[in-house]
Amino acid sequence: MPPPFQDWNRRLADAVESIGSPGFPAALQAVLRLIAPFEMMNGFRYAPDGRAHDLHNPPDLIDRGIIVDQYLSGAYVLDPFYDAVRGSDADCLIVMQDLAPDHFRQSEYYRVHYAATTIRDEIGFVLDLGSGHVGVLSISRLGTNPLFRRRQIEQFGDVAELICRLAERHWRTVRPPSPSGEALPSAAIAHPQLTPREREIVALILKGHSSLSIGAVLSLSPETIKVHRRHIYAKLKISSQGQLFRLFLAGQSSAA
Repeated sequence: MPPPFQDWNRRLADAVESIGSPGFPAALQAVLRLIAPFEMMNGFRYAPDGRAHDLHNPPDLIDRGIIVDQYLSGAYVLDPFYDAVRGSDADCLIVMQDLAPDHFRQSEYYRVHYAATTIRDEIGFVLDLGSGHVGVLSISRLGTNPLFRRRQIEQFGDVAELICRLAERHWRTVRPPSPSGEALPSAAIAHPQLTPREREIVALILKGHSSLSIGAVLSLSPETIKVHRRHIYAKLKISSQGQLFRLFLAGQSSAA
């Protein structure tokens, strides 16, 4: 059921009044929780150069080292939300249930990073922050809580444009980070023996795509993908996706 009209108007008025103040995130959370309960609201800013920055993550956030620090150190390039907002035609509302690759929950990225955050389900509001910067403000269900129901997702979609405009007004007042001279994180293994096609395949493997899904993305047969995968593992002298992911993490550490 939609929230009572009077409660919605009162909470929305509080959020509008608090734009530009430290109380805005809490006021916006109160608005969104009238539609459906969730345990966490946090967000990241993605710069035109491909880097990620903290947008809204409270300093007392539990497991900040995983949810924020590990994410910003390079894990973000494997995030389905990051992929979804890199183009110019991203929807205002993005839903993890719809975006995650077919083997997302079997991927090392999910096991090592995403599952460690305890996020069970996630909905994101995509923010145009100006000068090519894009923000994603996420609301998440944690632990063993149920996934967002489809009707709840539809209701968030109904108010997404309003929520995005309010959040943009607030976070556009925050000066974007200056470009740095640090090396950009890579979504693939920068190994000199890998071909451009093999680096594409590595990136898709790391993001949680099966051979069937990679074949669909690259217009290749699953059998061809399996051959590429064997060649990649041989070149890198590895035998598992876990080892591939550890190589990826090692590359992020050396680029940071």
